[in-house]
Amino acid sequence: MPHVTVKWRRAGSSAPRVLGYPRPVLVKCGTDAVLKCQIGGDPQPDVIWERKNESILPDGRYRITQDGKVYSLYISGVTMEDAGQYICRANNNIGETYAAATLKVEEEPQELQQTQPAPPPPQQNEVKPRFLIKPLSLRVDRGEDAAFSCKLSGDPLPQVVWEKDGKQLNEIYESSHYHVGQQDGGWFQLKIFRTRAPDGGVYMCKAVNKYGEAMTGAVLLVEPIPEQREGSKTNEGKHAKFRCYVTGKPKPEIVWKKDGENIVPGRRFLIFEDREGYYTLKVLYCKQQDTGLYICAASNALGNTLSAVQLSVKGPPVRFKRALLDAEVRERDVAVLECEVPEESISTAWYLEDQKLQPGNKYNMEQKGTRRRLTIQNVGADDDGVYLCEMPDGGKTIAELAVKGTIVKKLPRRLEVMEGENAAFFVEVEQDDMDICWFKDGLQLQETHQTIIKSFGKTHILVFVDTSYQDSGTITFMAGRSITNSKLRVKTARHCPPICPVSVQMNTDSLNGAILSWSASPNLQNSTKSVYVLERQEVGSQEWQRCLTTETATSAEVLGDSVPCEGDYRFRICCVNKYGRSGHVEFPKVVHLAPGPKIKTPLKNAVVTEGEDAVFSIELSANLIGTWFLNSQQLQDSGRFSITQSKNQHTLRIQQVPNVYDGAEITFIATGVRDSATLQIKEFSMSCLAAFEDKFLPMSEMDTKKTIEVGNPIVLYCEVSHPTANVQWFKDGQELHVEEGLNIQSDGNMRRIVIQSAEYFHSGVYTCKSNNDILTFNVNIEAPPVSFKEITQEERQKSAMELDPVVLTCELSRPDEPANWFKDGVAVLQSDNITIQSEGTMKRLIIRSAALPDAGTYTCQAGDQTMSFTVNIKVTIVDPKDDIHMEHYVSEEVVLNCELSRSNGEAHWFKDGLKLQESENVRLSAEGPYRRVIILCASKRDSGEYVCDTGGDSIFFQLIITGKYQIICFSLYFY
Repeated sequence: MPHVTVKWRRAGSSAPRVLGYPRPVLVKCGTDAVLKCQIGGDPQPDVIWERKNESILPDGRYRITQDGKVYSLYISGVTMEDAGQYICRANNNIGETYAAATLKVEEEPQELQQTQPAPPPPQQNEVKPRFLIKPLSLRVDRGEDAAFSCKLSGDPLPQVVWEKDGKQLNEIYESSHYHVGQQDGGWFQLKIFRTRAPDGGVYMCKAVNKYGEAMTGAVLLVEPIPEQREGSKTNEGKHAKFRCYVTGKPKPEIVWKKDGENIVPGRRFLIFEDREGYYTLKVLYCKQQDTGLYICAASNALGNTLSAVQLSVKGPPVRFKRALLDAEVRERDVAVLECEVPEESISTAWYLEDQKLQPGNKYNMEQKGTRRRLTIQNVGADDDGVYLCEMPDGGKTIAELAVKGTIVKKLPRRLEVMEGENAAFFVEVEQDDMDICWFKDGLQLQETHQTIIKSFGKTHILVFVDTSYQDSGTITFMAGRSITNSKLRVKTARHCPPICPVSVQMNTDSLNGAILSWSASPNLQNSTKSVYVLERQEVGSQEWQRCLTTETATSAEVLGDSVPCEGDYRFRICCVNKYGRSGHVEFPKVVHLAPGPKIKTPLKNAVVTEGEDAVFSIELSANLIGTWFLNSQQLQDSGRFSITQSKNQHTLRIQQVPNVYDGAEITFIATGVRDSATLQIKEFSMSCLAAFEDKFLPMSEMDTKKTIEVGNPIVLYCEVSHPTANVQWFKDGQELHVEEGLNIQSDGNMRRIVIQSAEYFHSGVYTCKSNNDILTFNVNIEAPPVSFKEITQEERQKSAMELDPVVLTCELSRPDEPANWFKDGVAVLQSDNITIQSEGTMKRLIIRSAALPDAGTYTCQAGDQTMSFTVNIKVTIVDPKDDIHMEHYVSEEVVLNCELSRSNGEAHWFKDGLKLQESENVRLSAEGPYRRVIILCASKRDSGEYVCDTGGDSIFFQLIITGKYQIICFSLYFY
């Protein structure tokens, strides 16, 4: 379907529209000319005239006037150079339109068609004009071209003019509607393009030369398109649908034929009777060889009747050099489909019916020169179907693949039933009494009062009685190693999304914050759990960010610390329940918010020995300039005090601290931040010296906290103050000694322990002790990192109709690793509609009945690894549920109405396969979830098949417009 962009505009406004197109003007050189164009629009459009892409200014020989909606261009004293095309262009703030007018200038008045006289034949006897062959009267169907031809003699060759009902053609027709021509030999033609009902009448051909004149006439009858032989046109690769309504007693037997041959139901031909009693033939993925006459023949014991329709299948503008050929393979063999494109540079895409295929283990797609090949590995019953190869311009080639194996008749790819109806599945296998199994979503089915499983020889049946939406899912039939699948969708009754909150207010009196308040709608249904979702948007940005979710609160305080950066922010709120989301309501003001700085790593008290350096460090959340104080005295970078800053990290180093600083308070101050710590000095003594000599040098947290994978070596090391220091190693309080796999090393000031291969029991707390110092190491032994098993991009892109189930599945490398699911960054919890399963390495998230709020990005997280899925929820048509047959009289107003599953859903209307456009008689409207076609005054040409299509769902309207006494065709009445 073509893509349409919808632009919203205020009620009552309209883009400029041409109400009356300018007629071609023919004037004599030197006279005045007037070009007129009638244009409407709200607001009133600005109109300019252009010629050769340059605007015409109202001065000199040009004058521009306006009379109501009529805009005129006056040209005085026209010359031959003034001849040509003029553009009347109109625009307002809604849109733009334009119309073209043609000005013809001739040197002298000339009403008759000019012809070049042919050389007179020798011994010409007749000099007056004479018709040698007269034009014939014609009968054509509306929309066809009509052509009159005649042959004249005369010397000189006559000049010819055509008239209709006594008027010259240029007085009643625009120049694009007809063409007058002449050929050698005295032949003259009049051709009328795309005939309309008013084109019917008497056409006169008048021939004149200086010796006399001759005249003849012909009648044109324009017939409406015959209803019994309607034509249906479609493009190659599209579907065609024919419906036939037949009555009779006893009930007639229906046979569909093409070009006289009975049609056998198959992969591309579906024959069925719908809920309204219409006998329907669907031709799927039309090929050009499907062009022909299709007949619906009805008969019973008392008589028979038939009706026919012509199907035309239009090929693409660029054709395949060599088309696909139908193929037949055995199950578990390899199938190869091959075609040839016109040029090597043309890319192609492969489809199995409406499913786009992706390269992988199953499908191998090759390009070699202009050849394109699809290889299907390990062919199964579900690979039986219609395959398409498509070029970017829409050109397609189509082939059927027949799979022969254990399963003779496979399951349909999908089955849709209404809630409360029965869902029946039939499978036929090649042998009697085979061992078979039925599954739903991977679980084997057992017969119950609501699940009926029967077998009759080669036929096997599964019936779900009185279905509910929980029955939706994937149905699998297995016979030996052969499998066939079907998607079951149970449509449920429509539930309404919540109503928007009301009375939204914003109080901005507080500094760097705002208080938002709202009220629940008085019409909000309390039977379903609803939550309020508050979102923010920085002014100038297009993206809204969620900042609060609450069930019961009707107010919230938003502080500057809650936003990522300083700026002006606006807020909006909506209400969400499991059936959908209400519209958003925006708060009326804008508030300026700025996040305040925070302390990420505070100052710590320091205890040092007299003469050592003391170091104080603080880390902020933002890059700010700060000031250091010692007992309220500001410090400057000097020989004793070293002040440094690295981005958000601020450091003060006091070198060789004297005893006078004992008990001093160190303070750091920045904008909005203040922190303090104390400095304690220990007196220098011999015992301190000894302790100092055996002291461990400081180590980073990364070196003292180790996380090691199983099987990797463990190396713990430290550095002592002098090389003769003795140390002991302990694990969880037990002293360690050298043994196999454990080595204790001493090299200069370095002390090391090495464990060759880490095991889980090596986890624990390791300590290295000197005579008066101790250093602690924390060792954690963990398994290798978890990883996800790769799946195809197609399995990670899920598209589902509303109320359909959605299953997201991924597989981990280890069964013991827990996994969490997130949607758009928010954790997903199990509920009535969402099931989270974990079976060994398999992790699943099942949405039992998908709704619009379920669309988004889902992420499964295990350890540091993630896998994302994208879920798209398509729009469905809620009402009508089935195709509609309508009959109206001529001149009545006709309304075709569709209700979508959501108000902002996109839908397009088509009539007889062509996109429907608005006109003076046809209106297209969209109000909330309703999409309507309104025909103000119906005529027979409005009859046909109308389709409302959402891209994922469609509904058909069969409209018949009749006179008040017209006999209803296509019905049988037998007594």
